[in-house]
Amino acid sequence: MAKEKDEAKEYINILRQTDIFYDLTTPQLEMVAGLCSEAKYNADEMIFEENSASDELYVIANGEVDILVNPALVQSSSSGKSGRPLTIVTLRRGQTFGEIALVDQGLRSASARCASKKAHVLVIDSERLLQLCDSYPDLGYRLMRNIAADLAFKIRGTDLAIREQLLWRPRPR
Repeated sequence: MAKEKDEAKEYINILRQTDIFYDLTTPQLEMVAGLCSEAKYNADEMIFEENSASDELYVIANGEVDILVNPALVQSSSSGKSGRPLTIVTLRRGQTFGEIALVDQGLRSASARCASKKAHVLVIDSERLLQLCDSYPDLGYRLMRNIAADLAFKIRGTDLAIREQLLWRPRPR
């Protein structure tokens, strides 16, 4: 029982450092912590693949995770470029990934791979988290507002990267 209490406290401390759980009360964080499980990954181990089912949200407790996209989805094989996945961002402690699963339940838009010697993540089942949001609307509102802000931040960063590529790359003639 004491181990479960220590584990719950550890989960709450990790969640408290995460943007999407910002502004949740301690009782709300305790409820979310009750949904968490842990997973550990070694260097270069895949956490999930692009276009796989999206049913979990991840919070990085320790380590680093690369988010990768497969350029072959938009490049023809005749372009001569490698179809190897490209790292679009490296995430660290307190950051989340897989949150789109909470919004649309669609396929993963990218892959996630352990980028450090080891990565320790909290895993939250999206269906259970959505049920918690339905049962506690104040928690649901705060969480969804925070996820929207987080996704907007990520979209703005992606938009800026696309603009840089379009405006600064020499155009072929």
